[in-house]
Amino acid sequence: MLDRITYFKFLEIMQEFERYKNTKFCLVCGNSLALKQDKENKLRPHCERCGWIFYKNHVPAVACVVLNEKNQLLLVKRKFEPQIGFWALPSGYMEIWQTPEETAIEELREETGLIGEIESFIGYYSGFSPIYEKVLSLGFKLGIVDGILQAGDDALEAVFFDLDKLPEIAFWSHQDFLRKCGIKVTDTSGMI
Repeated sequence: MLDRITYFKFLEIMQEFERYKNTKFCLVCGNSLALKQDKENKLRPHCERCGWIFYKNHVPAVACVVLNEKNQLLLVKRKFEPQIGFWALPSGYMEIWQTPEETAIEELREETGLIGEIESFIGYYSGFSPIYEKVLSLGFKLGIVDGILQAGDDALEAVFFDLDKLPEIAFWSHQDFLRKCGIKVTDTSGMI
């Protein structure tokens, strides 16, 4: 019979095995990885050959809140999963060489054809991702300085909506950023 402490430690170890089940090889030398405790007593995949340790962290992303001169909100209809066909803020994952602000400006241009500038940082949202497990989303409010509105690489459509006629918003993080900007959105609990 296991005591409570041993039982909970066993559950923690099983969760770590599940978390890293698809992490099998070292990204530095290609050797097999072994799950063992690091200096912080956390179980992580280690490479016995070169000493590399795999850290599974949030993936950073940005989302853009853009209002035009008529106080309409810019949304894009998603072309790819997750949430294909749903409306969302222009958004995307940060490249390793980009700052969050650079990512916001680039994603706005890529998805809508509009060139923007950062007006303010809205906040952050930590949430679930069906692709990366966890995403840390950063919200920015942008103003339009140039460009022609047209759907780009990840978008089927790019449209400005009246604030009282918004469609369902695909992601909880985007809903959160809109609420922080004082924009009323419908809670869509089935979204991610």
